[in-house]
Parts: sequence; C-alpha cells; structure tokens
Amino acid sequence: MAIVGAALGIVPVPLALVSAAGAMILTNVLSLRDAYDSVEWPIIVLLGALIPIGQAMKSTGTATVIAEHIAASAGGVPTWGIIAIILIISMWLSDLIHNTPAAVLMAPVAADIANSLEASIDPFLMAVAVGSASAYLTPIGHQSNTLVMVPGGYRFSDFARVGIGLELLIVAVSVPMIMWAWPP
Repeated sequence: MAIVGAALGIVPVPLALVSAAGAMILTNVLSLRDAYDSVEWPIIVLLGALIPIGQAMKSTGTATVIAEHIAASAGGVPTWGIIAIILIISMWLSDLIHNTPAAVLMAPVAADIANSLEASIDPFLMAVAVGSASAYLTPIGHQSNTLVMVPGGYRFSDFARVGIGLELLIVAVSVPMIMWAWPP
C-alpha cells in the first residue's frame, strides 16, 4: 500500500515508507529488535559525519575551488569529457568509501563545475549519481560486494580484475546516455 500510495502521489515517499515500517512493527510482522538490527549503523554514522562536510565544502567555497581546479585542468575538454571525468571521480570515490558519502561529497563539486561552465546542472549531477552507484573495483564500496566476498571465496584483487571492465563499460554507455537525456 505504501508503494502504491507513493507511486500515485497520494502520500510523499518518505512518509509512506516510514508508515509502512511502523505498521510492520505494530502488527508484529517485524520485531522492533529485527528492525533495529537491520539498520546499517556504521553507514548512518558515516553519513552523519559526511553530510555536514559536504555542506561545509559548499558554504566555505571549497567545492568551488575544487570545481575550478577540475575545470581549469580540463582546459579545452568538451562538456562530455568533463562529465566523464566527474563520473570517473565519483566511481573512484565510491570504490574507496561507501557510495552515498561519495555522492554527498561530489554533488556540490559537480554543481559548481556546471555553474562555472554556465551549463545545466542535471547532466553533471547524473554523472555523480551513476558514478557513485558503480562501485565494482573493491569489496568495500558497496555492501553487496562485501557480502559475496567471503562466501564466494573472492580475493580483493578479483573485484578489480572484473570491475575495471564493468566500470569502463558503464562510462562508455552512461556518458552518451546522460548527454542525450540531459543535454548540458
């Protein structure tokens, strides 16, 4: 019911999903202990620490300085190349830290790059979204990678060996699709 209500626009998505979770606990479909245990507390703490850092980067001008440095380093690179650079940096960050903090850190930088180029912000933020969601080089970038590492008998290097091809494919497909769907 929560998904249908949110999809039809009857109820805002956050309210619908929190209500559904509350209803599951109240009707004993899910125990309070199981609900509490299912929360990824390290991620909550990491986000709690990084969201203010992302806001501080924006308010202090650090994001602008980084954006200007990236834009200046890109020199005569066309817009699609800068979008590819943002996507690749977002991928790299999401391979080192969780994907959500990577997006939190890269979004203000991408927005400032778009502003400095006097371009639409949408393709730059989509590059951050796609890049941050594409953590395939390490087992630490996304919880799914971590979950399959031990049961699958994978080594750290296995992720890089398979992930590099996948990330290159994502860049090759995503950049033209972003440019087509959200022209700068």
